[in-house]
Amino acid sequence: MSLTDWLNGLSTEDAASVFKRCCGSTAWAGAMAKNRPYASVQAIHAAADTHWAEVSREDVMEAFSHHPKIGSDIEQLRQKFAATASWSAGEQNAVTAAPEQVLEGLRDGNVDYEKRFGYIFIVCATGKRADEMLEILNARIGNDLATEFAIAKGEQAKITHLRIDKLEVP
Repeated sequence: MSLTDWLNGLSTEDAASVFKRCCGSTAWAGAMAKNRPYASVQAIHAAADTHWAEVSREDVMEAFSHHPKIGSDIEQLRQKFAATASWSAGEQNAVTAAPEQVLEGLRDGNVDYEKRFGYIFIVCATGKRADEMLEILNARIGNDLATEFAIAKGEQAKITHLRIDKLEVP
């Protein structure tokens, strides 16, 4: 069975639950579930962008709240984010081998970032080393609130697309 056949065959509630694994926004996941059927994986990706553009600031903040802090303790990630823990760990695997100084920089930078913007640092970490993520964090912390929110929302969209591609038919 194809991914689209499986998703199209789920109840609206079950489909929303699957989509929420890709993006923690209840409104986005609900819109994705309600607007089925999808003809292809490309159609799912196109709908993901359409619905993401329509969500409120509160919906975006909800999605952000479903992410672990980069550089956080891996065991805490497993407990708090059980549904996406393996994805988060894979997305952040470059952090686990980082030097202590870089990990401390990420931890401290995340604290400063969250104080400044009111949400955790969101970056599509796939393929990035910890030192690269620290550079990105340090570059973005100086942004104004509106600019940074738009960047973080865009990073969430990248993460969502990666997670859609990781969905597997049970």
